[in-house]
Amino acid sequence: MNFDILYIDEHLIVLNKPAGLLSVPGRYNKDSAFGRLAAEYGELHIIHRLDMDTSGIIVYARNKPALTHVQQQFEKQRTRKVYEAVLTGVLPGSHGCINMPICVDWPNRPLQKISHTKGRYALTRWQKLGTTDKGSRVELYPKTGRSHQLRIHMQQLGHPIIGDVFYAGDAARQEKRLLLHARELDFTHPVSGEAMAIVCRPDF
Repeated sequence: MNFDILYIDEHLIVLNKPAGLLSVPGRYNKDSAFGRLAAEYGELHIIHRLDMDTSGIIVYARNKPALTHVQQQFEKQRTRKVYEAVLTGVLPGSHGCINMPICVDWPNRPLQKISHTKGRYALTRWQKLGTTDKGSRVELYPKTGRSHQLRIHMQQLGHPIIGDVFYAGDAARQEKRLLLHARELDFTHPVSGEAMAIVCRPDF
């Protein structure tokens, strides 16, 4: 694999993960960005994940102290994450916020669902960038990191992400891939204390 590495040192590897590749090995599908990087670079630790269908920025730690430091930043919401997506249709308004709790849809795993009784707090802010012949291009700012959060929140807006085979109808399956990309990630370097601002533009 020709890795699209955005940053690397003795503590971290930041990768532009392609759509269609798992972040970490699955139960049945063992091929993953983690496995491929570990085979090339040795010791590696999982800090966070991206959905298999989502492309973009993902960070792995190369030692346990770095893992602990950066993982705590994610857990305490001290990171800044920006995603870019293309939604079906013309999204009304210029910006908004979705606060809907999410839980696993057990009979239909790995799907998630909105549940105001069993769901966990999930908040997404969105900003419309414009419209194209495909639909509405938006920036998404997740405050929380629930599984499928951005995908199900956009569905709840009535404008699912194009290419989403889980939450969009046939009209949204006009692309071979999910048009969702982790575009920006800000965090603090675990050793130097430097403010890291990683940017990787989508190719769609």
